Amino acid sequence: MEIQLVIPVLLSFALSVGLGPVIIPFLRRLKIGQTERAQGVSSHLKKAGTPTMGGLIFLLSTTVTAVFYVKKYPRIVPVLFLTLGFGLIGFLDDYLKVVLKRSDGLYPRQKMFLQILITAVFAFYMIRFSGISLAMKLPFLPGKELSIGWLSVPLLFFVVLGTVNGVNFTDGLDGLASSVTVMVAVFFTMASIGLGVEITPITCAVVGSLLGFLVFNVFPAKVFMGDTGSLALGGFVAGTAYMLQMPLFLPIAGFIYVAEILSVVMQVTYFRVTHGRRIFKMTPIHHHFELCGWSETRIVAVFSILTAMMWLIALLAM
Repeated sequence: MEIQLVIPVLLSFALSVGLGPVIIPFLRRLKIGQTERAQGVSSHLKKAGTPTMGGLIFLLSTTVTAVFYVKKYPRIVPVLFLTLGFGLIGFLDDYLKVVLKRSDGLYPRQKMFLQILITAVFAFYMIRFSGISLAMKLPFLPGKELSIGWLSVPLLFFVVLGTVNGVNFTDGLDGLASSVTVMVAVFFTMASIGLGVEITPITCAVVGSLLGFLVFNVFPAKVFMGDTGSLALGGFVAGTAYMLQMPLFLPIAGFIYVAEILSVVMQVTYFRVTHGRRIFKMTPIHHHFELCGWSETRIVAVFSILTAMMWLIALLAM
C-alpha cells in the first residue's frame, strides 16, 4: 500500500520538476505569454508576458505516471480521459489566444460544444462500461446513497461542467488553483483508500505533479497553467468524484471552487437586477480580497488552509 501511494507521487513530482526547465523556456521562446486586462487588478499588469500554458507540465507528468498503472488499475482510465479531454480544450483555447492572437480564444459556442462532447463520452462510459452506479453517496449518512434515476445524467453534466468552470475561475493568482487542487487530490486519495476504489495511482500522480509544478508557479510565478491546466484539473476533480460516487462531497472538499463560481454568479445577477451595483469589489472572489488589501500569498495560504479543513470535514462525512 505504501509503495502504491508513494511511487506515483515521487515519479510525477520528478517529472514535473524535470519538465519545468524544458517547457518554460520553450514557451518563452514562442512568446506564449500571459495577457492582463487593463480593467483588472492593477498589480497584475506586471505579470503580462509570463509564459502560460504551463499546465502542460503537470498534464504530461500525470499522464506518463498514470500510463504505468493503467493495466493494473483500469478504473483510472475514465479519470485520465476527462483530464486529458478538458486539457485539450484548454490547450486549443490558449493556443488561439496567445499564439494566434485571437483575443477570445475559442468562441463560447465552440468551447461549450467541446465541453459537452467530452462530458457525453464520459457519461456514456460510466453508464455502459464502468460498472459504477450513478447513485451518489450521501455526506454524513454512511452507507446511504441517493439514486435519482434518469435525472442522474443531466446532473452529471451539471456537476462536470460546473466543476470544470469552478476550477477555471479559481486559477487567478500565483499558485492558487495548484495549491487548492493538491488538497482536493489528497482528499480523493484518502477517500479511494477508504472506499476500496482503486484509482489512487492517478490521484497520487496529480498530487506529485502539482507539487512539482508549484516549484515554478508559486509567487512570483515563472509560469501560469493557463486554461490548459485549469480545465484539465477540473476534469480530474469531476471525474474522480464520479468514480468514487462522491459528487455530493464536492461542495465540501471543493468548497473554494464553489465559492469562486458562486461569487461570479451572484455578482452578475446582482449587477443586472440593481442596474449597476455590486456585492463584491471584483470577482472571482479572490480578486475581492486582493482589492481589500490582502497579498496574493496570504490569499493562497488562507484558501489552501480552508480547503484542508474542508476536506477533513468531508472525510468525517463519509
